[in-house]
Amino acid sequence: MFHDEPLTSRTEALVPGEDLSDLGVEQLTERLEVLRQEMGRTEAAIKQKKAGLSAAEAFFKTPGGE
Repeated sequence: MFHDEPLTSRTEALVPGEDLSDLGVEQLTERLEVLRQEMGRTEAAIKQKKAGLSAAEAFFKTPGGE
């Protein structure tokens, strides 16, 4: 195997639970960074959806009632 040919790249899909034993430190580090970025993106989407839900609840809340 050549050192300039990565086993994975950012464009390949990450598969949860896949065997990591054939990956080198560089590939594992890259994989971890991609996963961290995806976690941040997912957390931002959750925050945005919660804000939309809160706005909808406030809009449809009946005055004087719970």
